[in-house]
Amino acid sequence: RTNLQGIKETMNSQEELDKVIKKIENLGFYWVIVTPERLQELQNDPAEREKIINQLATQRVEKWLDMAEEKLKGTEIKCFITGGNDDAPEVLQPLYNHVSEHVVASEAKLIEVGDGHTMIGLGYSNPTPWDTPREVSEERLEELIEECLKEVPDFSNCIFNFHVPPVDSTLDLCPKLDTSTDPPTPITVAGQQVMFGAGSSAVRKAIEKYQPVLVLSGHIHEAKGAVKMGRTTVINPGSEYGEGVLRGVIVNLADKEVLGYQMTSG
Repeated sequence: RTNLQGIKETMNSQEELDKVIKKIENLGFYWVIVTPERLQELQNDPAEREKIINQLATQRVEKWLDMAEEKLKGTEIKCFITGGNDDAPEVLQPLYNHVSEHVVASEAKLIEVGDGHTMIGLGYSNPTPWDTPREVSEERLEELIEECLKEVPDFSNCIFNFHVPPVDSTLDLCPKLDTSTDPPTPITVAGQQVMFGAGSSAVRKAIEKYQPVLVLSGHIHEAKGAVKMGRTTVINPGSEYGEGVLRGVIVNLADKEVLGYQMTSG
């Protein structure tokens, strides 16, 4: 039996079980089959639960890498990947160990993406209420950004693929949470949720200082949109992975400029 998104189901055949497993995976979740006794043990052991989740997430990354290789075989398309703030270091290790002409680990290093454009990826974030594995102070995030940018030859043709958007850019607008509760709960005033900019001041400082041609971000799932900061186009395609929806953006680049972009959903 399962309890998924508040819906309890009992499966009586392998076919029914396979359908539920596919639904779980499409939602971006992980699954494991256990006895009632083992379930009770896991409910009382957060460290063991975390260990199992990381093992399953690592297997999922390996599966995605194999899928990308299969889909891109025989093409000239490259898939550039970084982790996010939720990804434990061990989960990302298969990506760093993967050697391929199609799948490129682009975390914290200068990548040539073609037509004179380069890209720097960084999956860390500033602090969040969720205490995720790869969040750091704004001061440390600024240090990581500056270290990444040392080798950039031409910022006017460089893409910043930073997981967290710049603070107070509208691409970082989300509900403000009360962290004194577990889990954190939205703060309301007169029955309305209080919204605020949860983005990074370090990222904003880097954009204003270096003015790259394009910044791609995510992190704040509900803040889909695009803005201009000086000459820089900043885009957050948003996310609804919890509902099984993949959001993205197609960007058309020329020398030193963004010609256009189109948000995608599927």
